[in-house]
Amino acid sequence: MARVEDQVSLAAAEADVTYVAARRLDVVFRGGAGIFSILMFLLAWELYARYGRVTTYMLPSFMIVVEYIWKDAVSGDLWINLALTLYRAMAGFFIAAAGGIALATLMSQFRTVRWFFDPLISVGFPMPKIAFLPVIMLWLGLYDFSKISIVVFDAIFPVVTATLAGIAAVEKDLLWSARNMGANKQELLWDVVLPAASPQILTGLQVALPIALIVEIIAEMVMGGYGLGGAMMGASRFANSPGVFAGIVEIAVVGFI
Repeated sequence: MARVEDQVSLAAAEADVTYVAARRLDVVFRGGAGIFSILMFLLAWELYARYGRVTTYMLPSFMIVVEYIWKDAVSGDLWINLALTLYRAMAGFFIAAAGGIALATLMSQFRTVRWFFDPLISVGFPMPKIAFLPVIMLWLGLYDFSKISIVVFDAIFPVVTATLAGIAAVEKDLLWSARNMGANKQELLWDVVLPAASPQILTGLQVALPIALIVEIIAEMVMGGYGLGGAMMGASRFANSPGVFAGIVEIAVVGFI
Protein backbone atom coordinates (compact mmCIF):
# COMPACT_ATOMS: atom_id res chain seq x y z
CA MET A 1 0.00 0.00 0.00
CA ALA A 2 2.85 2.33 0.88
CA ARG A 3 4.50 1.65 -2.46
CA VAL A 4 1.29 2.56 -4.30
CA GLU A 5 1.05 5.83 -2.36
CA ASP A 6 4.71 6.57 -3.12
CA GLN A 7 4.14 5.94 -6.81
CA VAL A 8 1.08 8.22 -6.79
CA SER A 9 3.04 10.98 -5.01
CA LEU A 10 5.94 10.57 -7.45
CA ALA A 11 3.59 10.76 -10.43
CA ALA A 12 1.93 13.88 -9.00
CA ALA A 13 5.32 15.52 -8.44
CA GLU A 14 6.40 14.69 -11.99
CA ALA A 15 3.14 16.14 -13.32
CA ASP A 16 3.73 19.35 -11.33
CA VAL A 17 7.27 19.65 -12.68
CA THR A 18 6.06 19.04 -16.23
CA TYR A 19 3.33 21.66 -15.84
CA VAL A 20 5.74 24.26 -14.45
CA ALA A 21 8.22 23.56 -17.25
CA ALA A 22 5.48 23.84 -19.87
CA ARG A 23 4.34 27.15 -18.40
CA ARG A 24 7.88 28.52 -18.47
CA LEU A 25 8.36 27.44 -22.07
CA ASP A 26 5.05 29.06 -22.98
CA VAL A 27 6.10 32.34 -21.35
CA VAL A 28 9.50 32.24 -23.09
CA PHE A 29 7.88 31.42 -26.43
CA ARG A 30 5.33 34.22 -26.15
CA GLY A 31 7.97 36.76 -25.14
CA GLY A 32 10.35 35.58 -27.84
CA ALA A 33 7.62 35.70 -30.48
CA GLY A 34 6.81 39.30 -29.53
CA ILE A 35 10.44 40.38 -29.70
CA PHE A 36 10.95 38.50 -32.97
CA SER A 37 7.98 40.21 -34.65
CA ILE A 38 9.21 43.66 -33.55
CA LEU A 39 12.73 42.94 -34.79
CA MET A 40 11.39 41.72 -38.12
CA PHE A 41 9.31 44.86 -38.49
CA LEU A 42 12.32 47.09 -37.74
CA LEU A 43 14.47 45.09 -40.17
CA ALA A 44 11.85 45.41 -42.91
CA TRP A 45 11.62 49.15 -42.22
CA GLU A 46 15.38 49.56 -42.49
CA LEU A 47 15.71 47.52 -45.69
CA TYR A 48 12.74 49.13 -47.42
CA ALA A 49 13.91 52.65 -46.51
CA ARG A 50 17.41 51.94 -47.81
CA TYR A 51 16.63 49.93 -50.93
CA GLY A 52 12.98 50.74 -51.67
CA ARG A 53 11.68 53.37 -54.04
CA VAL A 54 11.15 56.01 -51.37
CA THR A 55 13.15 59.08 -50.45
CA THR A 56 14.54 59.82 -47.01
CA TYR A 57 11.97 62.57 -46.71
CA MET A 58 9.12 60.09 -47.18
CA LEU A 59 10.57 57.33 -45.02
CA PRO A 60 13.92 57.73 -43.24
CA SER A 61 15.66 54.53 -42.29
CA PHE A 62 15.36 53.22 -38.76
CA MET A 63 19.04 53.86 -38.06
CA ILE A 64 18.67 57.51 -39.09
CA VAL A 65 15.75 57.80 -36.68
CA VAL A 66 17.76 56.15 -33.89
CA GLU A 67 20.62 58.57 -34.55
CA TYR A 68 18.19 61.50 -34.31
CA ILE A 69 16.80 60.17 -31.00
CA TRP A 70 20.35 59.76 -29.69
CA LYS A 71 21.20 63.38 -30.55
CA ASP A 72 18.05 64.55 -28.78
CA ALA A 73 18.94 62.45 -25.75
CA VAL A 74 22.50 63.82 -25.60
CA SER A 75 21.31 67.42 -25.96
CA GLY A 76 18.68 66.90 -23.25
CA ASP A 77 15.68 67.83 -25.39
CA LEU A 78 14.33 64.28 -25.29
CA TRP A 79 14.30 64.14 -21.50
CA ILE A 80 12.65 67.55 -21.16
CA ASN A 81 9.90 66.64 -23.60
CA LEU A 82 9.45 63.18 -22.09
CA ALA A 83 9.27 64.51 -18.53
CA LEU A 84 6.68 67.15 -19.42
CA THR A 85 4.51 64.71 -21.35
CA LEU A 86 4.56 62.13 -18.55
CA TYR A 87 3.97 64.81 -15.90
CA ARG A 88 0.84 66.13 -17.61
CA ALA A 89 -0.50 62.69 -18.55
CA MET A 90 0.05 61.20 -15.08
CA ALA A 91 -1.27 64.29 -13.29
CA GLY A 92 -4.44 64.14 -15.36
CA PHE A 93 -4.71 60.38 -14.84
CA PHE A 94 -4.41 60.56 -11.04
CA ILE A 95 -6.91 63.41 -10.82
CA ALA A 96 -9.32 61.48 -13.07
CA ALA A 97 -8.82 58.32 -11.00
CA ALA A 98 -9.52 60.02 -7.68
CA GLY A 99 -12.38 62.11 -9.02
CA GLY A 100 -13.94 59.24 -10.96
CA ILE A 101 -13.94 56.84 -8.01
CA ALA A 102 -15.29 59.54 -5.69
CA LEU A 103 -18.04 60.57 -8.11
CA ALA A 104 -19.10 56.97 -8.79
CA THR A 105 -19.18 56.24 -5.06
CA LEU A 106 -21.41 59.26 -4.45
CA MET A 107 -23.66 58.22 -7.33
CA SER A 108 -24.04 54.76 -5.83
CA GLN A 109 -24.89 56.13 -2.38
CA PHE A 110 -27.14 59.09 -3.16
CA ARG A 111 -30.04 58.96 -5.60
CA THR A 112 -29.99 62.72 -6.19
CA VAL A 113 -26.35 62.63 -7.29
CA ARG A 114 -27.02 59.67 -9.58
CA TRP A 115 -30.14 61.36 -10.98
CA PHE A 116 -28.08 64.43 -11.90
CA PHE A 117 -24.89 62.81 -13.25
CA ASP A 118 -26.18 59.61 -14.84
CA PRO A 119 -27.53 61.30 -18.01
CA LEU A 120 -24.32 63.30 -18.36
CA ILE A 121 -22.19 60.15 -18.06
CA SER A 122 -24.43 58.26 -20.48
CA VAL A 123 -24.18 60.99 -23.11
CA GLY A 124 -20.52 61.85 -22.56
CA PHE A 125 -19.02 58.36 -22.38
CA PRO A 126 -19.49 57.31 -26.04
CA MET A 127 -18.72 60.69 -27.59
CA PRO A 128 -15.14 61.75 -28.53
CA LYS A 129 -14.32 64.14 -25.70
CA ILE A 130 -11.28 65.43 -27.59
CA ALA A 131 -13.82 67.51 -29.54
CA PHE A 132 -13.90 69.81 -26.50
CA LEU A 133 -10.22 70.66 -26.96
CA PRO A 134 -10.95 73.96 -28.79
CA VAL A 135 -13.29 74.94 -25.95
CA ILE A 136 -10.63 74.12 -23.36
CA MET A 137 -8.15 76.22 -25.32
CA LEU A 138 -10.56 79.17 -25.42
CA TRP A 139 -11.37 78.99 -21.74
CA LEU A 140 -8.04 77.98 -20.18
CA GLY A 141 -5.37 78.97 -22.70
CA LEU A 142 -2.45 76.92 -23.98
CA TYR A 143 -0.59 76.11 -20.78
CA ASP A 144 -0.19 73.01 -18.63
CA PHE A 145 -3.47 73.53 -16.79
CA SER A 146 -5.48 73.30 -20.01
CA LYS A 147 -3.61 70.18 -21.18
CA ILE A 148 -4.12 68.45 -17.85
CA SER A 149 -7.78 69.50 -17.85
CA ILE A 150 -8.53 67.84 -21.19
CA VAL A 151 -6.76 64.69 -19.98
CA VAL A 152 -8.92 64.63 -16.84
CA PHE A 153 -12.07 65.25 -18.89
CA ASP A 154 -11.32 62.31 -21.19
CA ALA A 155 -9.95 59.84 -18.65
CA ILE A 156 -12.57 60.22 -15.93
CA PHE A 157 -15.42 58.56 -17.85
CA PRO A 158 -14.07 54.97 -17.93
CA VAL A 159 -13.18 55.24 -14.24
CA VAL A 160 -16.70 56.34 -13.30
CA THR A 161 -18.44 53.67 -15.38
CA ALA A 162 -16.14 50.87 -14.20
CA THR A 163 -16.55 51.88 -10.55
CA LEU A 164 -20.33 52.00 -10.88
CA ALA A 165 -20.35 48.57 -12.52
CA GLY A 166 -18.11 47.17 -9.81
CA ILE A 167 -20.25 48.54 -6.98
CA ALA A 168 -23.43 47.27 -8.62
CA ALA A 169 -21.91 43.79 -8.99
CA VAL A 170 -21.05 43.36 -5.30
CA GLU A 171 -22.72 40.19 -4.07
CA LYS A 172 -25.76 40.78 -1.88
CA ASP A 173 -24.65 38.02 0.48
CA LEU A 174 -21.58 40.08 1.41
CA LEU A 175 -23.74 43.10 2.18
CA TRP A 176 -26.23 41.08 4.22
CA SER A 177 -23.46 39.38 6.15
CA ALA A 178 -21.78 42.69 6.96
CA ARG A 179 -25.07 44.25 8.06
CA ASN A 180 -25.85 41.26 10.29
CA MET A 181 -22.43 41.68 11.91
CA GLY A 182 -23.32 45.26 12.82
CA ALA A 183 -21.49 47.21 10.10
CA ASN A 184 -22.79 50.74 9.62
CA LYS A 185 -23.13 52.45 6.26
CA GLN A 186 -19.62 53.92 6.27
CA GLU A 187 -18.00 50.63 7.30
CA LEU A 188 -20.05 48.82 4.69
CA LEU A 189 -18.71 51.16 2.00
CA TRP A 190 -15.03 51.15 2.96
CA ASP A 191 -14.65 47.59 4.21
CA VAL A 192 -16.97 45.66 1.88
CA VAL A 193 -18.21 47.51 -1.18
CA LEU A 194 -15.05 49.22 -2.45
CA PRO A 195 -12.74 46.21 -1.83
CA ALA A 196 -15.22 43.92 -3.58
CA ALA A 197 -15.48 46.35 -6.50
CA SER A 198 -11.71 46.83 -6.79
CA PRO A 199 -11.21 44.44 -9.76
CA GLN A 200 -13.67 46.45 -11.86
CA ILE A 201 -12.14 49.71 -10.63
CA LEU A 202 -8.67 48.54 -11.65
CA THR A 203 -10.04 47.63 -15.09
CA GLY A 204 -11.34 51.17 -15.46
CA LEU A 205 -7.95 52.55 -14.43
CA GLN A 206 -6.24 50.32 -17.00
CA VAL A 207 -8.49 51.80 -19.68
CA ALA A 208 -8.01 55.37 -18.45
CA LEU A 209 -4.19 55.27 -18.35
CA PRO A 210 -3.54 54.88 -22.12
CA ILE A 211 -6.37 57.34 -22.79
CA ALA A 212 -4.53 59.90 -20.65
CA LEU A 213 -1.32 59.47 -22.65
CA ILE A 214 -3.11 59.57 -26.02
CA VAL A 215 -5.07 62.71 -25.17
CA GLU A 216 -1.98 64.43 -23.80
CA ILE A 217 -0.06 63.75 -27.02
CA ILE A 218 -2.94 65.10 -29.09
CA ALA A 219 -3.23 68.19 -26.88
CA GLU A 220 0.48 68.88 -27.29
CA MET A 221 0.21 68.50 -31.05
CA VAL A 222 -2.63 71.04 -31.21
CA MET A 223 -1.47 73.49 -28.52
CA GLY A 224 2.26 73.28 -29.20
CA GLY A 225 4.98 73.87 -26.63
CA TYR A 226 7.33 71.37 -25.07
CA GLY A 227 6.42 67.69 -24.97
CA LEU A 228 6.68 64.68 -27.27
CA GLY A 229 3.64 65.71 -29.30
CA GLY A 230 4.76 69.32 -29.56
CA ALA A 231 8.26 68.32 -30.65
CA MET A 232 6.82 66.00 -33.27
CA MET A 233 4.59 68.71 -34.73
CA GLY A 234 7.47 71.19 -34.65
CA ALA A 235 9.56 68.79 -36.70
CA SER A 236 6.66 68.37 -39.14
CA ARG A 237 6.34 72.13 -39.68
CA PHE A 238 10.00 72.32 -40.69
CA ALA A 239 9.76 69.23 -42.94
CA ASN A 240 12.05 67.34 -40.56
CA SER A 241 11.10 63.78 -41.47
CA PRO A 242 13.54 62.02 -39.09
CA GLY A 243 12.21 64.18 -36.26
CA VAL A 244 8.62 63.15 -37.02
CA PHE A 245 9.45 59.45 -37.10
CA ALA A 246 11.60 59.84 -33.98
CA GLY A 247 8.53 61.21 -32.21
CA ILE A 248 6.51 58.20 -33.35
CA VAL A 249 9.14 55.79 -32.02
CA GLU A 250 9.43 57.67 -28.70
CA ILE A 251 5.66 57.70 -28.19
CA ALA A 252 5.47 53.98 -29.06
CA VAL A 253 8.18 53.13 -26.51
CA VAL A 254 6.52 55.21 -23.79
CA GLY A 255 3.14 53.63 -24.51
CA PHE A 256 4.62 50.12 -24.44
CA ILE A 257 6.43 50.67 -21.17
